Amino acid sequence: MTATATSVRTPGGAPAPLTNSFTAGKLPKRSSLWVLLASWLVAAAVFGVLQLSGAVNEFNIAGTFFFGTVFYCISIYSLSYFVEGGRMAKDRLVTALVTTAFVLALLPLVSLVVTTLTNGLPAFLTPTFFNSSQRNIVGAGGGALHAIVGTLFITGTATLISVPIGLLAAIYLTEYGRGRLARGITFFVDVMTGIPSIVAGLFAFALFALLFNQPGIRFGLGGAIALSVLMIPVVVRSSEEMLKLVPNELREAAYALGVPKWLTVLKVVLPTSVAGIVTGIMISIARVIGETAPLLIIAGFTSSMNYNLFSERMMTLPVFVYTQYASQGASAQAYIDRAWAGALTLILIVMLLNGIARLIARFFAPKFGR
Repeated sequence: MTATATSVRTPGGAPAPLTNSFTAGKLPKRSSLWVLLASWLVAAAVFGVLQLSGAVNEFNIAGTFFFGTVFYCISIYSLSYFVEGGRMAKDRLVTALVTTAFVLALLPLVSLVVTTLTNGLPAFLTPTFFNSSQRNIVGAGGGALHAIVGTLFITGTATLISVPIGLLAAIYLTEYGRGRLARGITFFVDVMTGIPSIVAGLFAFALFALLFNQPGIRFGLGGAIALSVLMIPVVVRSSEEMLKLVPNELREAAYALGVPKWLTVLKVVLPTSVAGIVTGIMISIARVIGETAPLLIIAGFTSSMNYNLFSERMMTLPVFVYTQYASQGASAQAYIDRAWAGALTLILIVMLLNGIARLIARFFAPKFGR
């Protein structure tokens, strides 16, 4: 029933009395939106009066939306209670609270993206940002090509190390692991999931310093090892959960046809769960691609290009952002702009990886019901 007045005809043909949604026990359509707007206006009026009276120095926009939303939750519950009853009033109140929580959770992300775009676009759109390094640059100019190349090299190598180890460990825990060994692996994977990232950097630094007897060693492969320590537990846990979701009936059907277990895992279990596994891998890459502390310790930082993972320092985007902001030169604004541009580049790479993961999950997910 709509919010406007309606009329129906009785069996005798005479029109029935006009009714509306209020008398019918239902609020008009889009009443929640109008109540929300009215609540914000009331809150804005209150803060406007406070500003005019001198109680506050300036108009509080955040307070207007916050207190307006609180007033909206109270108003929509009260209005719905008197018109629709207690059951619908509770439903509208919970809907308002859930929507408000969603918007509050979304605000930091929107603020982060908008702030990064606003501050990072000036340097991001310069022609030299993607085709030059910071070698011999002490003021404005230069770019982040060396940091982008270092990020791709180190993160790609860490992925090549982590994915086979993590995936094989997940297959063992799901398909073969029983007893104390499986429980021990699960325990240590859970512990590794929560270790601070700087510990991974210290581990890689200590490992290669002892192996090569070089106390001040810095090179890209060490950074890849440090990131793989952080990636492996994420890959293991995500892949294990995806493998557990494969129905046992598929395995039993393969066994009934005489297929050995290793071939069942290879041809049945993995193809069925490949979409979720790839999504978990992309999430693990996004988890480590922004790490700064371990790379600052073992990979170091440099202003020059370096394509060799096994020799010399290698710059990455997180470290580039940190060094540009922490070590500002003569033209401080140029350093800050490059830092924001590096952060924007990092966000775009993560967004691209998540987009690829969604496409893979969409095209490679098993199609049931054919």
